[in-house]
Amino acid sequence: MSEEKQSKRPTHGIYQVTGDGEKARWLKIGAAWMHKDGKGSTLILDVLPLSNKLQLRELRERDEAATDNGGQS
Repeated sequence: MSEEKQSKRPTHGIYQVTGDGEKARWLKIGAAWMHKDGKGSTLILDVLPLSNKLQLRELRERDEAATDNGGQS
């Protein structure tokens, strides 16, 4: 099976969300790369979530910068 070539940087972050509204806590647990045809994505989880609520969010430049320096802004 041939593996589709991915860009080096992920296009989306995967977050586990606990709580609701203003008190919700978002913990980044992985990354996703969208396929070139737009019909799917490759997901890589760094940890397994403990809850069933996940969010897939498009990364912005500042999100990527925070990831590059270990979350330090």
